[in-house]
Amino acid sequence: MGVRVARQRMQAVTLTDVARLAGVSVATASKALNARGEVAPATRQRVQAAADELKFSPNILARGLISGNTRTIGLLTDELSAARFTIPVLLGAENALGDEQMSVLLCDARGDAIRRRHYIRTLLARQVDGFIILGDANEVRPSLTRDIPVPVVYVYCESDDPDDVSLVADDAGGARLAARHLVSLGRRRIAHITGDHAYRAARDRASAFAAEMAASGLEPVGDPLFGQWSQRWGRHAASMLLSAYPDVDAIFCGSDQIAYGVTETLRDLGRAVPDDVAVVGYDNWEVIAAECRPPLTTVDLNLEQLGAAAVKALFAALDGNPSSGVVRMPTRLIVRESTGVARRS
Repeated sequence: MGVRVARQRMQAVTLTDVARLAGVSVATASKALNARGEVAPATRQRVQAAADELKFSPNILARGLISGNTRTIGLLTDELSAARFTIPVLLGAENALGDEQMSVLLCDARGDAIRRRHYIRTLLARQVDGFIILGDANEVRPSLTRDIPVPVVYVYCESDDPDDVSLVADDAGGARLAARHLVSLGRRRIAHITGDHAYRAARDRASAFAAEMAASGLEPVGDPLFGQWSQRWGRHAASMLLSAYPDVDAIFCGSDQIAYGVTETLRDLGRAVPDDVAVVGYDNWEVIAAECRPPLTTVDLNLEQLGAAAVKALFAALDGNPSSGVVRMPTRLIVRESTGVARRS
């Protein structure tokens, strides 16, 4: 048998070779390797041992014709370059798929409708079992489901079709966490500096922040300051804010980059963080938050868990239990030195 195996390894090993070594028919070998129930356990074990000895790698598409699935998922995004948000979601999805011994085929349409349609056709030609549509900004997007005859799950974006299932980060919930934290520390003059008003995330965070302040019997200091998602805007906005409201004692920022810029201006103006002004960011971008002076309290979007949850929803659909609607996944507050401890009353 050793000589036969050595000779066989010089060529591509086929299912026929496995069947011959195990002493069964090709049909029985196929059923055994695809976990079909009509094969006796001893036979299944013998076929698997033969496959292991020959280092047989089954053709995925051929297995798909037999089992009805290829254990492959298509993941389609429009902006892989937005790595800060898309990569963690992708990693969470890929880890969850790997735990189930499934593979993922990733395609980046780069916001181009023609490229997107091409990738959908390509992935369907590869007989993927389902699709995950990955967004880059937690925004509403047109549904693609009508063009895809297999289950589809949307993650970090929201389909405009209520019959689809969409998993998004709970931006409003994160803003409420930040407001509650600052109020619990005895801060009462709290302002909000955030990013572009065109982003739903910025609007949702601002609205939820104001509502949570009202629930605590407080009003935000001034109107929300909308601008760019940048340190430069954070520096500029903080300068305007402190000029108009010098008694502000806390600032909730719509991103960690903005918060970093805010702390720079506070330091330049001689305001100590957190003693004079507490600062909370958003995103838990550790390369920013951990290097901030002082390290930044911030809201974590739990993006890897979001990706894993999308895979779970897709598995449920593949098992015949599809869901629909929008699922807002909870965020969490990461407390660091920029907010300090509760003030004495």
